[in-house]
Amino acid sequence: MPVPMSTELVVLALSVVLLFAHIALQGMLATRERGSNWNAGPRDGDAKPLGKLAGRAERASLNFRETWPAFVALALGLAVTGQTGGMGAFGAVLWLVARLVYIPLYLFGVPYVRSLAWIASAVGLVLMLVRFF
Repeated sequence: MPVPMSTELVVLALSVVLLFAHIALQGMLATRERGSNWNAGPRDGDAKPLGKLAGRAERASLNFRETWPAFVALALGLAVTGQTGGMGAFGAVLWLVARLVYIPLYLFGVPYVRSLAWIASAVGLVLMLVRFF
């Protein structure tokens, strides 16, 4: 039986786009610093350290990938149990918007506000989790 396209599933699809954006941004900035030979090669051995911007992009990407599995599990869980909408949908949108806002805040080194964006994304996950109960 097909699952209706809920807000949570739409945001899940958009989160995959955001994952690819993180990977592309980090990869482009690292390649700009390390060169195309590094990117095309096997990347054996120790790579030269990343500069400020590429390093921040890498850390932002790693941070995203720490919470993304929880988001995926919650979005799919809400969809398959038919508990979409309401607080769960709001939490999913909040998570995505906060994760989008987080990227430039991290890249430009904005303290505190970046932490608030991360907290907002965590609140989004908690809202999704609470929707189960």
